Amino acid sequence: MSDMYNNFQKFFEIVEADTSELLEIVYRIRYQVFCVEHDFLDASQYPDKKEKDNCDDHSSHVLLRFRSSGDFIGSVRLILFNPLQPEKLFPVEMYTQLDLTLCNINALPRQQIAEISRSVIVKQFDRRRGDRRGSRAEDAAQENRRSSDRRFTDNNAGRERRSSDRRSTPHLSLILMAAVLRMSVKHNIKHWISAKDPALNRLLGYNGLSFSPIGPPVNYHGIRRPYYANVEEMLNRMYKEHHDAWEVLTDCGKYSPIQSN
Repeated sequence: MSDMYNNFQKFFEIVEADTSELLEIVYRIRYQVFCVEHDFLDASQYPDKKEKDNCDDHSSHVLLRFRSSGDFIGSVRLILFNPLQPEKLFPVEMYTQLDLTLCNINALPRQQIAEISRSVIVKQFDRRRGDRRGSRAEDAAQENRRSSDRRFTDNNAGRERRSSDRRSTPHLSLILMAAVLRMSVKHNIKHWISAKDPALNRLLGYNGLSFSPIGPPVNYHGIRRPYYANVEEMLNRMYKEHHDAWEVLTDCGKYSPIQSN
């Protein structure tokens, strides 16, 4: 097992939000990030300080916990096909411009499609803004080196972690994708769609998690672009080319729906 995987296990825990209490934490984290920290959404529309929408009832939710403090530091959801409303579109279909010549999602079994959504990390743990400054891998690598001493602002975390740990700790975006894969295996999802920041897609690409663009950028809570990925193809590619990241993503194969050679 790689150092990246060992540090993932050492510092972080993925927790399925399968109780009303845990879902409350999900909604409050989303409110904090979207309404307070980034002002993407109007905080006055959420007087209970919980950000929810009409996709949450047919979504699978996961929280990310920092083991040292026990704090929940992020969350992500997977929007699933709603059998009670089979005609209901995914948000990426409603709010972006899909090019069906790049990926005709209408030809895919909708029960096997899920949209990755509401992927958030609380401000003090969010390094993505720094990583997004460059558009090339070497820019991100340089930023990672500069940021190695501020991966986490929690004082206890800083005392615990050696410099070697910091260099080999997986990026939080990769860990959230590990949470997505766990949900995808559980619900037999074969195809991922998402509307996300193109810079985040580049960042994920450094670990072999780059999605294919299937439409132009649009203004949707900032600049977003629709993306698609075939889960099996991505896992096969990561297994061969980014094996340490594959270990984190699949929990060393535990959550891999395929047998890689």
